[in-house]
Amino acid sequence: MSDCIFCKIAKKEIPSNIVYEDDRVLAFKDINPQAPVHILIIPKIHLTSLMDINEENSDLVSHIAIVTKKIAAEYNIDQKGFRLVNNCGKEGGQTVFHLHFHLLGGRMMTWPPG
Repeated sequence: MSDCIFCKIAKKEIPSNIVYEDDRVLAFKDINPQAPVHILIIPKIHLTSLMDINEENSDLVSHIAIVTKKIAAEYNIDQKGFRLVNNCGKEGGQTVFHLHFHLLGGRMMTWPPG
């Protein structure tokens, strides 16, 4: 999608602080962190939200889970605990309509998030 900011980041048309990359996903530091560790994990293909996941591409979600574990270990939050968040749709709080997950850690997580 030509006007999607996360597609542009995935194509490296917009700079980001990349912490992980493979052929399917890209992970980078959030520009407005809500925790000491706040990393966004996105697929390189454009999917608007979890509602675009189907039987043909559902393995992408499990791949993102494995990548999350790797990043959590690298940032030493794997044993302490972390939060993995996906906002789905406008009423779910999604503001960038490209599937993405927020990996948050490095502090005690509270409810409501903040």
